[in-house]
Amino acid sequence: MFVSSLKHKIILYSMNEIRILIIEDDPLIAADIKNCLNNIDFAVSGVAYNYNDAINELEMNTPDVVLTDINLGNEKDGIDTGDLINKEYQLPFIFLTSHADRATIDRAKKVKPAGYIVKPFDERDLLVNIEIALYNFAQRNISMQPKLSFNLINKRISKPLSEREFEVLQSIYEGKTNQQMAESLYVSVNTVKTHIANLYLKLEVSSRTAALVKIRTWF
Repeated sequence: MFVSSLKHKIILYSMNEIRILIIEDDPLIAADIKNCLNNIDFAVSGVAYNYNDAINELEMNTPDVVLTDINLGNEKDGIDTGDLINKEYQLPFIFLTSHADRATIDRAKKVKPAGYIVKPFDERDLLVNIEIALYNFAQRNISMQPKLSFNLINKRISKPLSEREFEVLQSIYEGKTNQQMAESLYVSVNTVKTHIANLYLKLEVSSRTAALVKIRTWF
């Protein structure tokens, strides 16, 4: 039992970064995006090369944020994907594309992306757009949800959260990255990751999105 619990904790620790789904039909570009995300401390939940692959990843391995190209090489493109995300998953998504013509932008605006990055891109473009997307998404949800209750949450779970774990949960609720949490709590990023891993174990979830979905059903 102890070995099983320890194994579960190690798996969760490896998943406690903000998880990004990449939707890109060019494998070389997808690999470049993945490398950039790893360099700036985001985890890649999966890579989809077309609309159907994207549906499977969204359903089986739901991320926290989606980065999608617009041209996916088939009938359904990234804008169709964004429309699906809005209807079924309510996740922030960012377009990462070489298309900046007026017709494409007008189509893209209608599905309300959290960001729009024009290729070529660099790590800073990804970092800024993802942080803003997470923050704005969190703020919209906070405006529609009551304040988190430490006592109420602990009544719902078998192993109660510590005060510091609750602070980390509040920071996730506010859309903060691991680095931003570390700075605001005056601890190291690795300490934040440890708190997140413990938090996931106690809530019995494996991602930020799953944690927030579960918490919101309690309020």
